[in-house]
Amino acid sequence: MPEVALGGFVVGLVRVARGGSGRMSERLPITYVARHGETAWTISGQHTGLTDLPLTERGERNARRLGERLKGLTFAKVLTSPLRRALRTCELAGFAPVAEVDPNLVEWDYGQYEGRRTAEIRAERPDWQLFRDGCPGGETPQQVSARADGVIERVRAVRGDVLLFTSGHFMRVLASRWLGVEPSVNSRFFMLSTASLSALGYEQEPSRPVIRLWNETHHVERDGNE
Repeated sequence: MPEVALGGFVVGLVRVARGGSGRMSERLPITYVARHGETAWTISGQHTGLTDLPLTERGERNARRLGERLKGLTFAKVLTSPLRRALRTCELAGFAPVAEVDPNLVEWDYGQYEGRRTAEIRAERPDWQLFRDGCPGGETPQQVSARADGVIERVRAVRGDVLLFTSGHFMRVLASRWLGVEPSVNSRFFMLSTASLSALGYEQEPSRPVIRLWNETHHVERDGNE
């Protein structure tokens, strides 16, 4: 079983990201993963899959703050979901000029559950679990896992650190697959806030994948909804 290191290794993570000369140091690469900023449906708790919502004003402010958090880090590749909430977060964080769109980073397709809240769905299906059951008319956990595996294969081929902009439920599957475990059992444990920053890496060698940082939100503007 891979080892998981959860927690806010903020200072250490930044320190090792670059060598003293500004060049990438000789160490295993890190994949940083940013969740998009707030939308109207993240406030209301509605499942937002392929519905292409814009960021709220606070979502835009937090996307800029995310850019401040990322200052000083160097990336060999930046990839973003094609959905505009991720694209806009990427843009406001300052990475649009170098970002590439990767369709595999798109959020879970919720099918008939798009725009619905979990409580509404469970009123009809009391035992429903997204990461086990998927969504009627949408994607299965296996399909989302296959997309996550495609992203992982791509970033592990890059020599250097990578930055991803994507969405919450897809990120949770991505974390599970990074560790080599099934999302149906594990992804529900990985909570995420909007505009948060996480980091996937290794302990000593590529055969020991770990979570180096999860759901860091020190840079995020807070109010009663946080």
